[in-house]
Amino acid sequence: MKSVLFLCVANSARSQMAEGLARDAFGDKAHIFSAGSAPADVNPYAVQVMDEIGIDISGQYSKSVDDIDISRMDFIITLCADEICPVIPKHVQHLHWPLPDPANDKPDTPEVQILSDFRLARDDISAKITNFMQKTLPSKQSRH
Repeated sequence: MKSVLFLCVANSARSQMAEGLARDAFGDKAHIFSAGSAPADVNPYAVQVMDEIGIDISGQYSKSVDDIDISRMDFIITLCADEICPVIPKHVQHLHWPLPDPANDKPDTPEVQILSDFRLARDDISAKITNFMQKTLPSKQSRH
């Protein structure tokens, strides 16, 4: 069984959504993890937009990349855009999906815009996971 780690800085939004989407897509066909180089609390907007599509990530929590044995991963997928992503061991297959962080720290941003940014990130990640799944790992649904 393959192991996949989604990695970004805070492990609060993009990588948390990716973990939930990948767990839903792969079921028990892969071990799915997420972590960050500077973990923070899971963003409530990430929980909300995932709930909109029927995926509950409210029980997930932010983890430090230091707490995960990344040498045992088959794939590490970094989601950092403008931030500096953690260093990846050379023997691990590494994919980079640069996505802007929807967690906006500008206090004057309207909630409707924040939710829109989170939905866009969720949908981008979902499309990338679908493509990755079709090319790399078996899905939980048979294609026969």
